[in-house]
Amino acid sequence: MDHVQHLIDLLRDDLTAGRYRVDLVDGLWGDAAAAALFRGQTEPAVRALDAGRASGTPSTPVESFARLFLLGQALPIGEVAAAFPRLRVAGAEELGLVVPAGGDAGRMRAALDLRPYSFVDTLGAGSWWVVSDLGEAVLGRALDKDHVLGIGGASTTLSGLMIPTPVDSVLDLGTGCGIQAMHASRHARRVVATDISQRALDIARLNARLNGIESIEFRHGSLFEPVAGERFDRIVSNPPFVITPRVDGVPLYEYRDGGLVGDALVERVVREAADHLTPGGIAQLLGNWEYRAAPPGSEEGGSDGLERVRSWVESGGAELDAWVVERERQDAPSYAETWIRDGGTRPGTPEFAALYGAWLDDFDARGVREVGFGYVLLRRPAEGARATASAAPTPAMARYERVAEAVGSNPAGLGAHLEACLAGHDWQAHRDDDALLASTLVYASDVTEERHYWPGHDDPVVMTLRQGGGFARTAPLDTALAAFVGACDGDLSVRALCAALAEVLGVDESLLVADLLPAVRALVSDAFLLPAG
Repeated sequence: MDHVQHLIDLLRDDLTAGRYRVDLVDGLWGDAAAAALFRGQTEPAVRALDAGRASGTPSTPVESFARLFLLGQALPIGEVAAAFPRLRVAGAEELGLVVPAGGDAGRMRAALDLRPYSFVDTLGAGSWWVVSDLGEAVLGRALDKDHVLGIGGASTTLSGLMIPTPVDSVLDLGTGCGIQAMHASRHARRVVATDISQRALDIARLNARLNGIESIEFRHGSLFEPVAGERFDRIVSNPPFVITPRVDGVPLYEYRDGGLVGDALVERVVREAADHLTPGGIAQLLGNWEYRAAPPGSEEGGSDGLERVRSWVESGGAELDAWVVERERQDAPSYAETWIRDGGTRPGTPEFAALYGAWLDDFDARGVREVGFGYVLLRRPAEGARATASAAPTPAMARYERVAEAVGSNPAGLGAHLEACLAGHDWQAHRDDDALLASTLVYASDVTEERHYWPGHDDPVVMTLRQGGGFARTAPLDTALAAFVGACDGDLSVRALCAALAEVLGVDESLLVADLLPAVRALVSDAFLLPAG
């Protein structure tokens, strides 16, 4: 057995025996300190641990791991050795996990971040350990340019967005520490993970081995170059999409900066994804896009961010289904501040002022006023997918929308909801009105109806459908649509329901049908209503 792989296996044994788990780590210092740690503040957690030690509570491996890897404390060699009885201190050093603490030969400090991670997806609950580079809170300084990012908000967002249908192959483009490839391995026979950073690939390979995942192949190179000529059933990517000035003095972090001007990196991924998808294959990525003002003296308006993404999709050389969701938009100064702080440079310092000026100069030069952030889903049509029962072609899905921050409560994430919406769109798009009328529908289990009344009145003035999952969407109801949805229990066809409603409401059935069917199609596409059977 390869020596390094053997060391990783010993590390897994020690972490398992030491019960290094999310719940036990959080129990060391409580919710308030855990929340502070998430914000990059270690002091509350340190105080909680020190209070326990002062009371005579014996140190446990979980506490030692937490102090070492999460809080950045140097520990006596004896305590490190007790936490790693199989791997031993020498093995931990060889894996690059710990190094001697400067100025004190009797103590060790962490050289990498190593933390437990738990999640819930459609296959159930799971847990891993994830190695990455130390964050700014532990380093106490700006990040290195080759920093390998651990698990953050963006990575958990993308993993939650993954369509969970089992597939043969997945490409993780820009794998970083490997977290998306590991998630993808839960529903794919094989995964190819690429990155331009060899350091990132080494850490990702360690993480896969540490967690017993053998279905991932790691390849070095930029974007799609390592998979030229290959196609995949799924592509997932949290690409280095941060818009960074290309001038001297501005650090380019490999984990977030793609080396291109503006949002050109995301544009390239969107344009090239179709060439690497199998028929019916889906690409999902996170990204930024710019909102630009009109050039001085121009009679044309500025460019809308979502319309920029639409132009990338439509000029990519293939007729793709596209669903783009913008979740956030920042003005240019706020965006610059966010990402300068992300690199570890603090406001109020000369370094921050210099970087801030460079960012604003870049945005001004290119007319960028705002930056949008969101999700991109692209799907290559399956063979014959554009045909309907009547043989007339159906247009590609083209959803470009802004969604409020509310998200449903499903802990497994949005992936299953996206899958249900795609299925609903396909189902209704391939049925003409006669076929839709002959179908039966049921309302989804997470759908509720709200009614609001004027005081003392019997008739509602506002009626709304609300989703408990997905994007927590709402849909306005009128009397006919409310009655229709309420009767969708899978027993009667859409035609029969419309006939009954027309009789009860005293309206012409054909007019009611013409009014209801577009709304019904929209509710099916958003998974408020589901095909019965």
